Amino acid sequence: MSRFLRAFPVAGLIMLAAAGQAFAHAHLKASTPADKASAAAPAEINLGFTEALDLKFSGIAVVGADKTDVALGDAVLKDDGKTLAAPVSARLAPGAYTVNWHVLSVDGHKTNGSFTFTVTP
Repeated sequence: MSRFLRAFPVAGLIMLAAAGQAFAHAHLKASTPADKASAAAPAEINLGFTEALDLKFSGIAVVGADKTDVALGDAVLKDDGKTLAAPVSARLAPGAYTVNWHVLSVDGHKTNGSFTFTVTP
């Protein structure tokens, strides 16, 4: 019986560790341009996440201050599998922009979000 009681806490810790991995989500950890940045017009939008992504169910959209969609090329995953990138098809005019993103991590969890940046003249 005492062997069982000693093994119980160890088994509980193993289960908690496994559950933590099972509930992982891809969170945005870095972006280029950065959130609230003021910079020159970017040639590409890069979003770095904490987990590997499934490209088929992930995407980026950029909207200008006038609510007009910005033309982007096809999104791709960089070599690390955690960075989603999309080329900007035309030079962005000075002004405020919103990046909307949605991703599916390879473990099956969906996340989404948005951030803003400003293009300076």
